[in-house]
Amino acid sequence: MRQMRFFNVSYNKLKKIPHDIRSLSSLEILIMNDNIISHLGCEDFVNTTHLTELHLNGNRIAKVQRCVLESLTNLKLLNLSDNLLVTFRASTKVGLQKLEILDLSQNFIKFLNNYDFQGLPSLKHLNVTSYFMTYLKYHTFLGLKSLKSFSGSFPLYFVNLRTLPQLENIQVNFKFNGPFKTPYLKTYEDSIKIKSLKSVSVACRYDHPGLIYYLERGILHNMKHLEYFKAENIYLSAPYSNTFQSNQKLRSLTFTKTDLSELQPELFLPVPNLESLDLSESQLKSLDFLVHANLPALRYLNLAGNELNVINKTVFQSLPSLTFLDLDKNPFTCECSNADFIQWVKSNTQTQVVNAHQYVCSFPVSRRGSLLLDFNFQPCLDDGGFLCFISSSCLVVLTLLSSFVYHFLRWHLTYTFHLLLAFLYNSRKGRKRDPHQFDAFVSYNVRDEGWVYREMLPVLEGQQGWRLCLHHRDFQPGKPIIENITDAIYGSRKTICVISRSYLQSEWCSREIQMASFRLFDEQKDVLVLLFLENIPAHHLSPYYRMRKLVKKRTYLSWPQAAQHPGVFWQNVQRALAHHQPALMSEYNISTSY
Repeated sequence: MRQMRFFNVSYNKLKKIPHDIRSLSSLEILIMNDNIISHLGCEDFVNTTHLTELHLNGNRIAKVQRCVLESLTNLKLLNLSDNLLVTFRASTKVGLQKLEILDLSQNFIKFLNNYDFQGLPSLKHLNVTSYFMTYLKYHTFLGLKSLKSFSGSFPLYFVNLRTLPQLENIQVNFKFNGPFKTPYLKTYEDSIKIKSLKSVSVACRYDHPGLIYYLERGILHNMKHLEYFKAENIYLSAPYSNTFQSNQKLRSLTFTKTDLSELQPELFLPVPNLESLDLSESQLKSLDFLVHANLPALRYLNLAGNELNVINKTVFQSLPSLTFLDLDKNPFTCECSNADFIQWVKSNTQTQVVNAHQYVCSFPVSRRGSLLLDFNFQPCLDDGGFLCFISSSCLVVLTLLSSFVYHFLRWHLTYTFHLLLAFLYNSRKGRKRDPHQFDAFVSYNVRDEGWVYREMLPVLEGQQGWRLCLHHRDFQPGKPIIENITDAIYGSRKTICVISRSYLQSEWCSREIQMASFRLFDEQKDVLVLLFLENIPAHHLSPYYRMRKLVKKRTYLSWPQAAQHPGVFWQNVQRALAHHQPALMSEYNISTSY
């Protein structure tokens, strides 16, 4: 027994240190946690001078006298966490020169005075986490020049860290539910400039007035070697994009219980070597920021407990090294919008999606409670959306093309339509070479009817003996007007178009000249006589008349130019009609229908 080096009597409901411990002079490690020890006597460890580790956590110890630890000169680890200690100051004055790890967390310590830890020159790890802490002196940690890891429970900016030059890891957990008493730090930024820091973890258990300014401007910009950073319930909103501009070595980043709904990808641009990212419980509604975050080395991503409905698989395609993904406790939508993500979860072999088989649907209501991976996404992959896209695109293009054609080619299409009608008529008639019924069909507007009956008919029919076809007189009642026009044009040797501004504005007059133009093209004869009653500029002519002008310029008569010599005008008209003898005169078939 005397040669025993390791002794574990935890969970035995011991009320005090057993007397037999004193006989274990070679003992190096003593574990007595989770008993009900309430008192430590000065003689309890008097003979265990070789003790290097002493674990007394989870007991009911309220006080540690100076004499208790005086003989433990070789002690390197002392764990007194989760007891009833109110102070520990006297115990640090006994000269524990080799002590490297001291855990006083989860006690009732309210005050830390100046030089409380000055007698521990070898201390490397200190934990004084206590949610009852109300008073902290400026020089509390003076003398801990070897300290590398520190855990406490008070606002980070209340700690004077300038006296801890070797500090690499700091963890602060606190409840900020009242005024914290501390000396006013005039040189605050100098007190926290520790370039050796590699890990910073800060967590707040209650609502707080906000530590954004201090964490962002006072600390992180000075930590050039920072590799791990955790902020739980610290930031009131998404950090500024320049928060980590001086922390290029950052490997792990955690933001939890924070409103990150407006998180920007620029925050991650200075830390391309980030390997672990925890954004759980941060009110995230979208992951689009990850697409442009430039995180090629990211392997671990925790997004549990957010407000993510739809996941775009392109987000994870931008994370080529991702091997672990946690999306638990998100209100997923079980619709086609998540089809790509579900397929990605089932098919990818690189990334482990933790507990994906337990993710449940929250929307729509009809699928609420069902498993996300049970959603049948196959119908979503039938390219129905693509077909709708093609159909709608074709409809839009067709609408635009129709509008363009109507605006710029309306008259050309109308012209072509009537040419087709004339062609069909000509084919139906079998191109019979019957003698023409009329010498000329007169196409005119009703507003020019007075001139036709007053000036034209007396001369051409009365004096020259031509038989003319007039629509008011010779069209057959009850017959379609288009057919009447076609019969009149093909039943006459020629067509005389009496052109005026009223004529150009008439739809039926336009159709008559279109039919006559087709006959002109079809028979290759000059069967069209243009007679202008008014001087009309060329740019006022419709495309049909300009087309006629370009195709054939043989017969062109102007009444205004012949006003002084009407006889010459009618002789020119006679010559235009005199290619054949006049048709035989017969009784007029008078019709007043339009």
